[in-house]
Amino acid sequence: MRWSLIIAGNLVVMHSALAGGLHVEVRASDGKPVADTVVVAVPLDAGANVSPQTQSSGQKVVDQIDKQFVPYVKPVLAGSKVYFPNKDNIRHQVYSFSPAKRFELPLYAGTPAEPVIFDKPGVVTLGCNIHDWMIGYIYVSESPWFAITVEDGNADIINLPAGHYHVRIWHPAMAQKEEQTARNVEIGDGNITQKWMLPLSSSARPRRAPVPGATGYH
Repeated sequence: MRWSLIIAGNLVVMHSALAGGLHVEVRASDGKPVADTVVVAVPLDAGANVSPQTQSSGQKVVDQIDKQFVPYVKPVLAGSKVYFPNKDNIRHQVYSFSPAKRFELPLYAGTPAEPVIFDKPGVVTLGCNIHDWMIGYIYVSESPWFAITVEDGNADIINLPAGHYHVRIWHPAMAQKEEQTARNVEIGDGNITQKWMLPLSSSARPRRAPVPGATGYH
């Protein structure tokens, strides 16, 4: 009996020490890759949420360059501090009315002294009171296991502790609810691939407004 308990305990330790990877491919209905898609893996097993290796301890930044938010979509873990530097030669006024985070940074240039803390999971839509086309998004995740697709529509979440996960995706222009994309995925000692076909509505990005009687944009 004693040896059975020892063996069972060792198996549990070995299983918890295993780590794998989740490779995600997101395509639109026409087969084209979809960038800027957030992928979130929420652990369903107790203990799988410890020592996340997917998130760096570096400073979180959403920049303002050429009158655009850069990056367009920024995923962060709930509780993260995000800085909003303005690298343009004009002032911007950043705000959000989203339930997950309401805030306003009055007209400024350079980098505000204090970051904004995003402590509630959800999607935060960013805007600028001066430039209507400046739209960006911060996706605040309740799980430390997330990633975002690049131009080829691919993303990787690495070093996932072995176990079961509830995985879902989100994109600003998706034509369905986020929860409709969810699926349960089991991670073991190795990498697995999951693919999504994501119907998109019209672009979530407004067109930039040209200056009357001049070329370019204000």
